[in-house]
Amino acid sequence: MSESRPWLKNYPKDIPTTIDYSTEPVQKFLQKSAESFPEKIAIHFIGKEMTYKQLYQDALKFAVYLQEIGIKKGDRVAIMLPNTPQGVVSYFGILIAGGIVVQTNPLYTERELEYQMSDSGAKVIVTLDILYPRVSKVMPQTNLQHIIVTAIKEYLPFPKNLIYPFIQKKQYGIVVKVKHEGPIHLLSEIMNRSLGQVKEYDCNVEEDLALLQYTGGTTGAPKGVMLTHKNLITNATMSQAWIPRCRPGEESVLSIVPFFHVYGMTVCMLLAVKMAGKLIILPKFDALDTLKTIHKQRPTLFPGAPTIYIGLLNHPDLKKYDLSSINACISGSAPLPLEVQEKFEEVTKGKLVEGYGLSEASPVTHSNFLWDVERIKGSIGVPYPDTDSKIISIDTGEPLPVGEIGEIVIKGPQIMKGYWNRPEETDDVLKEGWLFTGDLGYMDDKGYFYVVDRKKDMIIAGGYNIYPREIEEILYEHPDVMEAVVAGVPDPYRGETVKAFIVLKEGSTVSGEEMNQYVRKYLAAYKVPRLYEFRKELPKTAVGKILRRMLVEEELQKLEDEAKKHA
Repeated sequence: MSESRPWLKNYPKDIPTTIDYSTEPVQKFLQKSAESFPEKIAIHFIGKEMTYKQLYQDALKFAVYLQEIGIKKGDRVAIMLPNTPQGVVSYFGILIAGGIVVQTNPLYTERELEYQMSDSGAKVIVTLDILYPRVSKVMPQTNLQHIIVTAIKEYLPFPKNLIYPFIQKKQYGIVVKVKHEGPIHLLSEIMNRSLGQVKEYDCNVEEDLALLQYTGGTTGAPKGVMLTHKNLITNATMSQAWIPRCRPGEESVLSIVPFFHVYGMTVCMLLAVKMAGKLIILPKFDALDTLKTIHKQRPTLFPGAPTIYIGLLNHPDLKKYDLSSINACISGSAPLPLEVQEKFEEVTKGKLVEGYGLSEASPVTHSNFLWDVERIKGSIGVPYPDTDSKIISIDTGEPLPVGEIGEIVIKGPQIMKGYWNRPEETDDVLKEGWLFTGDLGYMDDKGYFYVVDRKKDMIIAGGYNIYPREIEEILYEHPDVMEAVVAGVPDPYRGETVKAFIVLKEGSTVSGEEMNQYVRKYLAAYKVPRLYEFRKELPKTAVGKILRRMLVEEELQKLEDEAKKHA
C-alpha cells in the first residue's frame, strides 16, 4: 500500500479498493437488467409503472427510429426533458442507436438552447410539447434536423392522463398541440410501432463518447464535457461498490435530482438501472409531494442535494410521514451542513453522507463511508475505488503536506476525455492524467479530504484569505437559519468584504445585528460578515445548488447603478 494513499487503510472489508469493470457499453446495463429481472418494476412515475422488459423494448423502438431518420454512430442527440420515463427511454435508445447523448436543461432560454445545440452539433432533440415552441424557434440557427415531441400525459395512468392537460393549462397557461409532419415526430407514434431490427455498432468503451454534459458556465460559456462509455461505466460501478448492502433487483431509488444533471444521471438513473432497482421518478422537487412519495413508495436510496434535505426537514407536516425506509443517501452538488446531516439521520434512521465530484469526473470522486467506518464530520470523505487524489500548491504545483490548503487534483477512470472542441481549455485542466478541479481543500493524516471552497469563490479581504464555506457552516448552526450563502462583494477599502445572504425559517425574525453577534462568538473578526441580507429565497440551479455567482452579479449591478446616479 502506497503511503501516498493513506485512505486505503480506512476502507471497510466489504468495499474493494480496486474493481473489475465491464468492457461493454453503458446501454448493456439496461439489457442485462431486462434479461435478469424482466418483470421487476423499472420505473414508478406518478402512479404509472413499467417493467424492465417494457423499458428495454421502448428503448429499442426508439433506437430503431433514430437510425431510420439517419442517426449514425457518433451523432449527437439532445434530450430536453424533466425527470420522466421518456427521459430514460430516450437516453438508452440514443446509446443503443450508436448516438451520443446531449443532456439539455428544459429551463434553458432560446439563447442558451441555441448555443448548446450549435456547439454540440446535435441533429435530433427530444422535448416536451410545452417546450416545442421554444425549440422550433432556434431550429433554423442550429444543425437540428428533427424534433421528437412527447407529453407528460403519455406515461401517466388512467385517469391522470386525461386530467393532466387541464392541469398543464392551469400551470402554464397553454396547451400545445403538435402534429407529426416534416421534421416533427411524435414519441407516442414511435412507441406504437412494432419492434424493428437495430443496427449494432462496435463500441470502444475507452474512446467512444456516451455523453456531452454541459457545465454550468460559471466561467464563461458552458463547455461540453466529453464522457466516454468507460467514464460512466466505472463511476456507476464505483457508486454501487460504495453501497455494499444494496441488493440487485431489490432497491428503490428516489430520483428527484434531474437526470440532465450528471449527478442525477449517474447516481440515480445509471446506478438504479445497473442494479435493476426501481426508479421512483419525480419531475420536480416539491417538499410535500416528496414526503408523500417516500411514505407510500418506501425508497431505500435517496441521492440528493442539501437544499432538498433542508426543504423536507423544514416542512411543517414532516412528522406525519414515515421516512424510515431510507437506508442510504449520498449528498452532492453543494456542501452538506452538519446540522442538516444530523437532523436527517435522526428522522430517517438511515445514513446521509457528503460526497464530492464534478461534471468532468462523471461526477463522483470522493465520499464518506456509509457504514462500519467512523464518519469524519465536515469531510467529503476519501477517494472512490481506483481513484487517486492529492493537494497541490496553487503557486508551484507541488504536492502539499497533510493539513495545508491547496488545489484538489484527481486521477481515475471516471475522468473526462476533455472538453468538446476546446483543446486549449482541456489542456488547462487535464495534465498528465490529473484533473485540476479549481477547488481548494486539504487532506488530514488519515487520508480524509476537506473542501474549503472554490478557488474563484475565495474572498480576499484586507489581505486575508477567507473561505465562504467555513462561515456558512456557522450560519447553518443558528436555529433560525434555513439556508445561507456567503460571497465576497466589492469594498473600496478592503478590496472585498464578506456578505451573508440568509433565508430564515418560517416564522423566525432575526436582525443583522443579532446575527453578527452570534457569528462573532465562533469566528475571527476578519471572517465575520460585514453585511447581512435576509431573503425569502435564494437563486438556485435546477439541481438545488445555490448560485453564489448570481448574487455577486447582483451586487456588482447595484454598484454600477449607484455610480450612474452620481455620475
